[in-house]
Amino acid sequence: MLLQFSSAQGPEECCIAVEKALAYFLNEAKQYDVIVDILESLPSQQGLKSALVSLEGSDTETLANMWSGTIQWQCQSPIRPKHKRKNWFLSVIRFSPLQTIEDSEIVFEFIKSQGPGGQHVNKTCSAVRAKHIATNISVKVQSQRSQHANKKLAKQLIFWRLHEYQTQQVSALDKQKHVSHYQIERGNAQKIFKGKEFKLILT
Repeated sequence: MLLQFSSAQGPEECCIAVEKALAYFLNEAKQYDVIVDILESLPSQQGLKSALVSLEGSDTETLANMWSGTIQWQCQSPIRPKHKRKNWFLSVIRFSPLQTIEDSEIVFEFIKSQGPGGQHVNKTCSAVRAKHIATNISVKVQSQRSQHANKKLAKQLIFWRLHEYQTQQVSALDKQKHVSHYQIERGNAQKIFKGKEFKLILT
């Protein structure tokens, strides 16, 4: 299962809320023995515009149901102290794969990881570059030490890219079904957090 945390088109405070909510979610996932992998994240100046995570575990359904929907953060702006607005919103959108992608549909290339990671990062070809043959959609994953784990995440990221690609191909009428990524319901919050310490006050 995939969850997308999104600030939609909200201001920077909503991006800060996304980063705080994701951190809270990761801690809660440990309590439910749900394995979470961050497939991709889009940073903003102060937080995250969005983050895509995959979930795996027996309580995945329970955890996803607890978070899917609108999340509200009640707090004076940490970057604009004189701003009158004190309610910031983000959305958590759930995507359950409707189809599986076979390895035969993807070309995998195993390469050495790059970037920070200490002395072990470049010793093995654990990073994975994957390309979907039919659409030429390409991704690179190197977040895990294991080649097998990175291959699995690459397939999930390919699925997500395919979802986005197919969404772009549908008619204008069907696109209304996916407008949740750009608009957030400002009421009926699934969870409400308060203050800079991001304390949960309603669930």
